[in-house]
Amino acid sequence: MRIDHAALFCRDLEQMRQFFIDYFDARSNEQYHNPRTGLRTYILSFTEGSTRLELMQRTEQREPSSSLEWPSRDGRRQSQRPDVQDADPSQPTIGYVHLSFAVGSRKGVDLLTRRLAADGYTITSGPRTTGDGYYESSILGPEGIQIEITE
Repeated sequence: MRIDHAALFCRDLEQMRQFFIDYFDARSNEQYHNPRTGLRTYILSFTEGSTRLELMQRTEQREPSSSLEWPSRDGRRQSQRPDVQDADPSQPTIGYVHLSFAVGSRKGVDLLTRRLAADGYTITSGPRTTGDGYYESSILGPEGIQIEITE
C-alpha cells in the first residue's frame, strides 16, 4: 500500500502550481476544469517517488458580495464557494500540518532554504538538526502553507 496523492485547496491555483514547479521541480498535467461545479485542478508529479500533489480550486462566477473575492482574468469577480472553509495552515491544528520534501543532502536543504528566503518566503525554522536527527528547515509557502525541506 502507498499514498497516491495529497490534495490542497488553493485561492490562487496558478501561483501555487508555479511555486511547486519553480522550487520543487514539479511536473504538471494540463488543467482539469469542470464547468458545472467550478472545480479546477492540477496534478503535480515529482522527480522521485510516486506520490503526487493535487492542487484544487473550486470557484463560481457571481456578483461581488463576499470578502473572499478576487477579480478573474476576464474582469468578473470570482468567489470561493461558501462550502470551502478558510483555515490558517501556518498554525498547528488537527489534520493537515505540512508537506515535506526530501532534497537529497544537507547542502540541498541549505541552498533551497536560502533561495526561498531571498525570494521573500518566511523561514519558520532551520536549517537545523532536530532532536530526532533530521536535518531540515521549514518555510511558509504561498497562502501560508507549511513546507518542510529535509535532506
